[in-house]
Amino acid sequence: MTQERLWQVLDPSWADPRALSALLCSSAAAVVLLKWLGRRQVQQKMDEARRSRDLALEKMEKAARRLKQENSGTQTSHILSLTMVELVEKLKAGSLSPESVLYSYMDKALEVNREVNCVTDFIHGCEGQLQKLKKQKEKGLLYGIPISIKDHINCKGHISSGGMVKFLGQVKEEDSVIVQVLKHQGAIPFVKTNIPQTMINYDCSNLIFGQTLNPLNHQKSPGGSSGGEGALIAGGGSILGIGSDVAGSIRLPSSFCGLCGLKPTGNRISKQGVVSPLIGMQSVTGMLGPMARDVDSLALCMKALLCQQMFQLDPTVPPIPFNEEVYTSSKPLRIGYYEGDGYFQPSPSMKRAVQHTRKLLQEAGHTLIPFAPPKIDYVVDELFTRGIFADGATHLVDCFKGDIVDPNLKSQFNTYRLPALVKRTLAIILKPIYPRIARDLSALCGVGSAKNLWDQHGAVAAYRTEFIAKWRELRLDVILCPMLGPAFNHGYAGKLFAATSYTNLYNVLNFPAGVVPVSTVTRADEEELKHYRGHYGDPWDKRLKEAVEGAVGLPVAVQCVALPWQEELCLRFMKEVETLAHGTKRNV
Repeated sequence: MTQERLWQVLDPSWADPRALSALLCSSAAAVVLLKWLGRRQVQQKMDEARRSRDLALEKMEKAARRLKQENSGTQTSHILSLTMVELVEKLKAGSLSPESVLYSYMDKALEVNREVNCVTDFIHGCEGQLQKLKKQKEKGLLYGIPISIKDHINCKGHISSGGMVKFLGQVKEEDSVIVQVLKHQGAIPFVKTNIPQTMINYDCSNLIFGQTLNPLNHQKSPGGSSGGEGALIAGGGSILGIGSDVAGSIRLPSSFCGLCGLKPTGNRISKQGVVSPLIGMQSVTGMLGPMARDVDSLALCMKALLCQQMFQLDPTVPPIPFNEEVYTSSKPLRIGYYEGDGYFQPSPSMKRAVQHTRKLLQEAGHTLIPFAPPKIDYVVDELFTRGIFADGATHLVDCFKGDIVDPNLKSQFNTYRLPALVKRTLAIILKPIYPRIARDLSALCGVGSAKNLWDQHGAVAAYRTEFIAKWRELRLDVILCPMLGPAFNHGYAGKLFAATSYTNLYNVLNFPAGVVPVSTVTRADEEELKHYRGHYGDPWDKRLKEAVEGAVGLPVAVQCVALPWQEELCLRFMKEVETLAHGTKRNV
């Protein structure tokens, strides 16, 4: 009876199988057409962004040529060979002009970009900044220094893409606080640099601007997410860059490209005016920091940034100026150290770098004490992964609406977008075979409720207290530990996000941590790598071995860590390591 009434209400033609078939086919065709139109619209936006980038680089070439003609006779190779400290001295003394330095670095940046694809925009306001410098009575600490800026840090008149279509077309109306302070100190921001899509990845590729290569070996990744900075500085196209770090994004490209980089304490430097796909995430601390070719450059940058101008522009930054006395101290240090974190077995070169540096430090008169980070599995899985993806990665997945996923991110994205029930089921199935991967899948489900989020925040605070107590018990000043490396082969970073365990620990703890290159991969390291098995013998261990293969001659770094708000001590330790690694010992 009910069916008869239903068919009376419906159009009789619906009962015709041919009509139903036609309706279904037309509906399917409409869905396909809508998807195609959406994808085409996305592609058009990306094409437009690439055209804008190409036009910006053309303007940069013209500006470099004009400045070169106006400053003929400048020895570009000499300028590019100077350290940042030497460059500042000559600029302030007047023996070099800001114009000659700017065009030298513009010219070199264009050359490096043609080779490795690391620049996303020319900051055309740099010429206006150059004119302002001439009118300033006082010369700032970074007077005339050209600086590169990571893509997602706002610069007036430019987009901050985040490697994502959703942020294209959003031209920023003002500089971020850090860019304002850099300009106040006489620096000249002149280019923006490439990043991976979403920046939750430590390769450097997006579908808008493409893949950035490592200038030391094009088969290798420059690291990420500040990979464009790493590639440009390592290639000689910038002397100082500003990156950001939420899991190692300053330290990883510094390691992969043979640079020095500093991740400060979370709020030591202002983060106002930065684009992020993880706005609101509080469990893991992200921050901005400098990258350069030597530690003195990092120290000078920090000294310049920690000024009254920053404290006024962003009152949430504690007004703590740079402590020069701590940085220049020669007091012997009590140094905790470890050669592996127990989560990922270090590559042979990583382990050797720590052993070699420990020996140098002992010979120089410092005290070295073995240290083991407590409960590292718990930290990586429950505090970092469950913390950064407390929402089950919903925010991150939502960012991809109206976008196309970069192939280098697909492995991560496909896992993140799985329903929580599927993740939990897979975790149960995999637990007996691959316990580490199972724990990761479980952590990716997030916290589930506001109450659990509070508990998670409490757990981070409790772990920080436990870690500091162990530090105090051993009366440590600083810690020496491994830095992930050497540079990965392309395509592996997105499949090994958990390998950031060596760096993300200090984002969870919110401790300052820096990277210093101390050695290069040897043939003996490469030979030993053939026997690498890892701690778990799971697919992640196999991938890590494959990721670092073929790296003979590439840089290997160590990580230097201090307690919160002790950036100067961290830098002082980094300088000590750098000096000893380069064979010129300081007196202790």
